[in-house]
Amino acid sequence: MQKNHLVITALILSTALIVARASAKGGSSSGAGKSEGATTATIGASAPGFALEASDGKTYRLDDVKDKIVVLEWFNRECPVTRAYHDKMKAACERYSKKGVVWLAIDSTNYHTTRENSDYAKTAKIPYPILSDFDGKVGRAYGARTTPHIFIVNKGTLAYMGSLDERNGSRQYAAEALDALLAGKDVPVSKTESFGCSVKYKR
Repeated sequence: MQKNHLVITALILSTALIVARASAKGGSSSGAGKSEGATTATIGASAPGFALEASDGKTYRLDDVKDKIVVLEWFNRECPVTRAYHDKMKAACERYSKKGVVWLAIDSTNYHTTRENSDYAKTAKIPYPILSDFDGKVGRAYGARTTPHIFIVNKGTLAYMGSLDERNGSRQYAAEALDALLAGKDVPVSKTESFGCSVKYKR
């Protein structure tokens, strides 16, 4: 576990260095950034709806799972932090899908394609669909800032938004939220600061 934490920390520091260099050159950053456009996602309010094509060829609608707990993971296959979290995300998906939780990734990277994500999902053995939001409308509605960025929807209501866990791994925020919701309890921490690469929205 300690080795994994060191690897993730190193990737985050590396990403920060890229951000600094990009900023100095006036280019786009790949570190943590702010969402663009109007954000309508609010804890305790109805989560923004969507209907998006996915890497498995299906179309996913939030309304179709309005009676379930849904995890939305903002995703970018090129982001080193997303890649570093693959195993953690897969494990969490496996654990909670057995309890009826739906896990969906959403890619708002403007230059990606569904076919590319489909190929990547097979290679990286991503066990959940990657939804295509390349125009960024859904990402902006949720206020997704980074990859990864986690949003948990409890039967249509936004219950948690932030990181999967604490940077040093000391707290598992998303797991705490899911365990509470599954037990019919209030989420202990409903909002945390996400970290990773900035979402590459369409300009």
